[in-house]
Amino acid sequence: MASLLAALGLLVNALVWGVSWWPFRQLEALGVHPLWATAMIYLLAAVVLLIVRPGTWRAFAKFPALWVLLVAAGLTNVSFNWAVTVGDVVRVVLLFYLMPAWVVLLAWPILGERPTAGSLARLGLALAGVVIVLKTDNSPWPWPNALPDYLALMAGFCFALTNVMLRKLGSAPAAAGMLAMFAGGTLMAGLAALWGLYSGIVPALPVVSITSITWPLWVGGLSLMFLVANFGLQYGAARLSANTGALIMLSEVVFASGSAVLLGAGTVTPQTLLGGTLIVMASLLSVWAHGRPTAPAA
Repeated sequence: MASLLAALGLLVNALVWGVSWWPFRQLEALGVHPLWATAMIYLLAAVVLLIVRPGTWRAFAKFPALWVLLVAAGLTNVSFNWAVTVGDVVRVVLLFYLMPAWVVLLAWPILGERPTAGSLARLGLALAGVVIVLKTDNSPWPWPNALPDYLALMAGFCFALTNVMLRKLGSAPAAAGMLAMFAGGTLMAGLAALWGLYSGIVPALPVVSITSITWPLWVGGLSLMFLVANFGLQYGAARLSANTGALIMLSEVVFASGSAVLLGAGTVTPQTLLGGTLIVMASLLSVWAHGRPTAPAA
C-alpha cells in the first residue's frame, strides 16, 4: 500500500507540472504575465514553508551551495513557465527533457563524475533528437527559431543543474532545499519581471478590486497545487527506488503533450514525434543506467 501511495504521489507531481501550462495561460489572459505569476506562487509557497519550519533559512549559512541551487531552480521555473505559456507545449516539453544530456556535462566539473562511453552515447542520442525537433523548413540549420525554444533549452539546462546541486547538497536538510527552490522561483522571477517591466516586455500587474479578484484566486490555487505536488515528490522519492521514481516522473511528457494536443496548445508532427522519441529514449536509458534503490523512509 505504501508503494502505491508513493507512486501516486509522484504521479500527482508529474500531473501538476504536466498541465501547469493551462492555468498559466488563464492567468496571462487575465493580464498576469507568467513571470509575475511565478514570483507570487513561489512567494506564497516559501511563506508557508517558513511558517511550518521557521528556522530553515539558517541552513544557507552552513551550506553556501544552497545559493547556487536557489539560482538554478529559480531560472528553471522562470524559463519553463514562460515557455509553456507562450510556446507550443509539446515542443517545449520535449526540448526541456534534454535535461539528462546536460547532467552528463555538469556532473563532471561539479561532482567529479567523468562521463562514460554509455553516458556519451545517451548524450549523442538526446542531441540527435533535439536536432530533429529544432530543424524546420524555414531554416537550413537546426537552431532555436523563437523565444520559447530558447527558454525551453535554458529550463532543461537549469533543471539539470538543480538536480546536480541537490546531489551535491545530499547532507543538507530537505526543508532547506525546498526553501532554496521556492525562494529561487520568487527571486529570479521577480527580478526578471521587474526587468521586463522596465524594458516594456512585461506588463504591470492588474489592479486588484472587487471586480477583478479572479487572478489572485488563480495564483493562490496554483501555489496550493505546487505545494501538493512538492509534497507528492518528497513522499514518493523517499519510498521508491530512484529508477522507478524517474520512470514515473517521465509521465509528465504524456500529461503535458496529451493535454496540449487536446486543448489546441500543441501539435505532434512526424518530425516532432521522431525527435521526441530519441530524447525520451535517452532519458529512459539514463534512468536505467543510474537508478539505485533507496532506503525506505523511517
